[in-house]
Amino acid sequence: MNATVLVLSVFLACAVEAVEALTIVLAAGTTRGWRSPLIGTGAALAVLAVVVGALGPAVGRVPLQPLRLVVGALLLVFGLQWLRKAILRAAGHKALHDEDRIYRERAAAARTAGGGGRAFVPDWYGFTMAFKGVLLEGLEVVFIVITFGAVQGRIGLAALGAAAAVLLVTAVGLLVRAPLARVPENTLKFAVGVLLTAFGLFWSVEGTGARWPGSDLALLALVPGTLAVALVCVTALRGPREPAGARPGSPDDPGAGS
Repeated sequence: MNATVLVLSVFLACAVEAVEALTIVLAAGTTRGWRSPLIGTGAALAVLAVVVGALGPAVGRVPLQPLRLVVGALLLVFGLQWLRKAILRAAGHKALHDEDRIYRERAAAARTAGGGGRAFVPDWYGFTMAFKGVLLEGLEVVFIVITFGAVQGRIGLAALGAAAAVLLVTAVGLLVRAPLARVPENTLKFAVGVLLTAFGLFWSVEGTGARWPGSDLALLALVPGTLAVALVCVTALRGPREPAGARPGSPDDPGAGS
């Protein structure tokens, strides 16, 4: 897998997580003031930096073949979860992910929540809301960076793709002060699910000691092959009946990175 594919894959996956984290921070900041949510965001980023600093070097010391087997299996499970939900959304069996609605729901909850601060945090609710949102979505970013980067021996390059995604989403979100509803997030989730599943399958097989025909070029068949299977599943699941969970007001079930 060349550098361009690595950076693009990490960028797309991390952009999805960044959009979801941004929605939470914006909901907290616009309804309860910015100081405490920004403190919470900074605290979450500090925790994530410690996690990366601890896991990065440790993962780099693991022999490549078992690392590919473990990482491939994890990515395969992770990717199939994304892809399953993306297929159900595309087929109409699950409500589309709607950042505007999620923002309104979180903002409404933030408005009605009680106040009160602790230590150096004037608004504990705003702090914890931003902290948990950034930490949970950020852990998925860390997972993507370390897995993609370690298997290819290019953690720095993977981190560059993740940083570009986070900085771009953050800059645009703070500029417009609104959830990025125009981002085709459902399409991005579908694409990321395909990529994670294909790479997970590729590295799982490589980790067993087997070799794909053409080495990395096999991905040129695995990615479109995974996409084709997913589209067939979407077509098969579509039917004349009313889509379950697609009615107005039907909430999208929670799930990190989903």
